[in-house]
Amino acid sequence: MSRRWIQNPNRCADEYLDGIEDFIEFAHRHNPGATKICCPCMRCNNTLWETIENVGFHLVRNGMIETYSIWNLHGEQLDHVSSSNATRMDNVEPIVDYNDQVIDIIQDAFPFASTNINYEREDDVPAPIDSAEFEQYEKLLKNVNQELYPGCESFSVLTAIVELMHGKIKYRMSNIVAITFWEFSRECF
Repeated sequence: MSRRWIQNPNRCADEYLDGIEDFIEFAHRHNPGATKICCPCMRCNNTLWETIENVGFHLVRNGMIETYSIWNLHGEQLDHVSSSNATRMDNVEPIVDYNDQVIDIIQDAFPFASTNINYEREDDVPAPIDSAEFEQYEKLLKNVNQELYPGCESFSVLTAIVELMHGKIKYRMSNIVAITFWEFSRECF
């Protein structure tokens, strides 16, 4: 079954509406007896559970996540052996160093502040570094190198903030809810 319909910007097109019907049938077939499923619309982002009927409405109104072409959250099995050289990696979790990722982001945001990289403009004149911008850079580096609490090796102050903000965005928390939660956490710890 072709899934080109997912990228179709016209949500009223027959191809798109037929694709939604195919998806709903697929979800019914692979989740027998389920009253709610993850909603793959762009608004819910497979993080909210809706009735199958509401999922259909959401897909028409909001569109489907364009990259969700393998419906693994709705029962589709991933093909782990796509070639003879493929290695199965079912239970292997990637090694993620949040501090390294955040340092990479900082260096992307402040490419001229890094001492080990020498970028120059086209006219071979070194790019000036604004002192206020450099102070921001130094403050971020200090926070990425500062332990969240004594003995904490998993998170720095900055990586903890980044993870909290990621959760706030992913779960669509309002500012008031997020601030209340963070203030409560600060008082507890």
